[in-house]
Amino acid sequence: MLIAIAVVIYLLIKSYRKKTPQQDKKIAEDMVRCTHCGVHLPKGESIQTDERFFCSAEHRDAYRKKTM
Repeated sequence: MLIAIAVVIYLLIKSYRKKTPQQDKKIAEDMVRCTHCGVHLPKGESIQTDERFFCSAEHRDAYRKKTM
């Protein structure tokens, strides 16, 4: 009975150690600056028009009106 408990504890500890490093890994993403307001945000969350990046559709539209 004691050997079975020791094996279960060993397997639990082993599986916990495997999961921990995977959770710590984060993929870095490039940051861009909104052309209209200047806020920095991840490139994947931005709206890109031509060569410019925006934090929202409203700022994209406001920038277009401002430049016309």
